[in-house]
Amino acid sequence: MAKIAFILLCHKDPEAIVQQAERLTAAGDYIAIHFDASAKQDHYRTIRNALADNPNVAFAVKRIKCGWGEWSLVQATLYAVQAAVDTFPRATHFYMLSGDCQPIKTADYIHDYLDNNDCDFIESFDYFDSDWIKTGMKEERLIYRHFFNERTQKWRFYTSFNLQKRFGLTREIPHDVQIQIGSQWWCLRRQTIEAVLEFTHERKDVMRFFRTTWIPDETFFQTIVRHLIPEKDIRTRTLTFLMFTDYGMPLTFYNDHYDLLLSQDYLFARKISPEAKELKERLGKLYAEHDVEFQISAEGPSLFTFLTGRGRIGRRFASRFWETESTLGRDRELMIIVCKKWHVAKRLLEMVRQETNIPTVAYLFNEESTPLPDLGGIQATLGKRTRHRRALMRMLFDYYDTNRLVMCLDPSSLDLLHDFFGDRSMTRLLEIQCDFSDEYLVGHAARIGLAGPQTPRETLERLLPTIQQDMVLEADRIRDANFANHVRLRQSGTPESHIAAVQAFLSETSEVSQKIAETDHLFAD
Repeated sequence: MAKIAFILLCHKDPEAIVQQAERLTAAGDYIAIHFDASAKQDHYRTIRNALADNPNVAFAVKRIKCGWGEWSLVQATLYAVQAAVDTFPRATHFYMLSGDCQPIKTADYIHDYLDNNDCDFIESFDYFDSDWIKTGMKEERLIYRHFFNERTQKWRFYTSFNLQKRFGLTREIPHDVQIQIGSQWWCLRRQTIEAVLEFTHERKDVMRFFRTTWIPDETFFQTIVRHLIPEKDIRTRTLTFLMFTDYGMPLTFYNDHYDLLLSQDYLFARKISPEAKELKERLGKLYAEHDVEFQISAEGPSLFTFLTGRGRIGRRFASRFWETESTLGRDRELMIIVCKKWHVAKRLLEMVRQETNIPTVAYLFNEESTPLPDLGGIQATLGKRTRHRRALMRMLFDYYDTNRLVMCLDPSSLDLLHDFFGDRSMTRLLEIQCDFSDEYLVGHAARIGLAGPQTPRETLERLLPTIQQDMVLEADRIRDANFANHVRLRQSGTPESHIAAVQAFLSETSEVSQKIAETDHLFAD
C-alpha cells in the first residue's frame, strides 16, 4: 500500500500545523516540515515541542527565509524532501502541501488512488509553447538573472532587470533541458524524488541557472521531472484542487463548500480559510473514516464561474467605434428569435425557411458550429463574430442578396440585442417563452458543464433554483429593455395567440403564419 511522505512548507498558524501533521500521520503516513525561518521563533518551538514524540514527523535540517518568486521556496522544498527521504525509507510517494491545504477524501481513498495509478502527478507544460503564463514576463524570467525579491525589493528588482535588458546581458538556457511550467503542488513517486535529488548534485550548471530565475517554484521540479522521467509515467495534472478568481488570486474555501469539495476529482484542496473551522473539522473527521463512497462530478470550476457571473450583469467594454458608427442599412429588416431552448427555436426557424423566402441563420453568436458561408474569416470563431457583429450581419445580407433575414439568439445575449436595436435598420424580436421542467433544468446544467452524471442529487436541488431564477432574470431584462417591435410566443398560450405572434413578427399572411405557428412538436424536449 502507498505510504505518503507529505512535504509541508509553512510560515504561520502553528496550532493548525500541529493538527494537520497529527491528522495526516494518524493514518500511517509521514510528514516533513519546513517552517519559514523568517517566522516567529516561538511558533517554531511550539510545533517542534508538540510533535517531538511523533516518529512519523521530520523537520528540514536547515531552515531558510522564504520569499515569493525566489529560489528560496525551491531550496526549502529540497531541504524538506531530503529530510523525508533520509528519515522515511518506507515512503513510496512524496506529496507537496502548504499549511492552507486540507484532504477532501478519506485516507483509504487516497492510498487506493495512488496504488492504482503508478505515475507521477505534476503539471508540466512547455514553457514557451503553452499559454500557462497569461500576462507579464515570460522569456524574461529565464534569460535574465533575478537577484532581488520583486515584492520586497521592487526598485532593485526592476533596476537590475532594466540594466541587463539595456546592455543585452542575457544568458543561455541549459541546452539539453526543455523548460516546463506548472503548479507547484505535485505528488511524485520515491524513485522520481531520488532521481531529482541525484540530479541536483550532478548538474551544478542547471542549479546555478534556476537559482536566479524568477518564480522557479513553477518551473524547477516541472522541468527536472520531465527531463528524467518518461512521458508515459507522468500525468500532467495536480491532485490538489485549487481555483483562481478573475484577478489571478487563489480562491478561498469556506464552511459551505464542503459538498462542492468532496465531489471534485482531487485528493486535497487549497486554500482553506483559517476561519473555516467547521470545514476543517468536517474534513478532518472525513479523512479518518472508512468505506466512504464519493460521487465525483468535478463541476467546481464551471459552477464557480456561473455563480460569480450572476453579479456581473452589464457590458464590460464599450463598443468599438467602427461597430457603433456602422449600420446594417436603413432598408434592411433583421428579425431575431430569442429562446432558451435552442431546439425549439431551430424548429420554428426551419419552418420559416420552408414557408417563406426569407434566409435564416441559427445561433451564430452562441454556437460555434452554426453553418455559415465563407465570409473571409470573420465567421471563423464566436469571438470574431461577436466583435464584428454588424459587419458580419451586413455581409450575410449581401451574401443572401436580401433585405430580410431571420436569426436566433440566446436570451443571455442582451448586449447583442441592444446593439442590433440601436441600429438604423428595422429590427424585430420574437421571444419564445418555454416551460422548464426539473428534468430539463438538470439536462441544461449538464450541457453547460455545471453538473455531471455523478453530481449528487442534493447539489442539484440547491443548484436548480439558481438556474431557474437565472432564466427568469434573463426574460425580465429583455422585458425591461422595452424593445420596439417585441412580441412574445408563450408555450402556455393558445394556438390563436401563437399565430398572432408569428404574423406580427414576420408580417406574413395569416395562412403562412398559421403553418409556421403549428409546427409539429414545436415545444417537445
